[in-house]
Amino acid sequence: MAATLASSSAVIGLGSSTLPSPSCASSPKKICLSSGFVKSPVAARSPLRLAGTHGGKFMCFERDWLRKDLNVIGFGLIGWLAPSSIPAIGGKSLSGLFFESIGTELAHFPTPPPLTSQFWLWLVTWHLGLFICLTFGQIGFKGRIEEYF
Repeated sequence: MAATLASSSAVIGLGSSTLPSPSCASSPKKICLSSGFVKSPVAARSPLRLAGTHGGKFMCFERDWLRKDLNVIGFGLIGWLAPSSIPAIGGKSLSGLFFESIGTELAHFPTPPPLTSQFWLWLVTWHLGLFICLTFGQIGFKGRIEEYF
């Protein structure tokens, strides 16, 4: 790893400086050419050097953090099916309304559902809830396994 980004030495042949540098100010006959893109040394921030601040643990995910874990998929699906099956919408559950609307729309199969159909509302709501449950499940399982919390 590079600890510095650039050096502050003068570079000859890239362009002339309009402001005299301190090393050139003592000699008026000396021509100083320096580059405008050369910067002073700056220490690069490395997350590996900051590991000591967290008790030696690195606070970043592994490269393959999105690997398949059947526990996440299984518990995420159960974690969404349980609350979405509670009859809270006019005595019916979200899962029931969604699956019922699938049957209704399949009754006239070659014709797609119109945009005003309740099918689209139940489809988006049900899948959005499932996606959120699976995402938080992935974060929770991987965070627990890799000891982030």
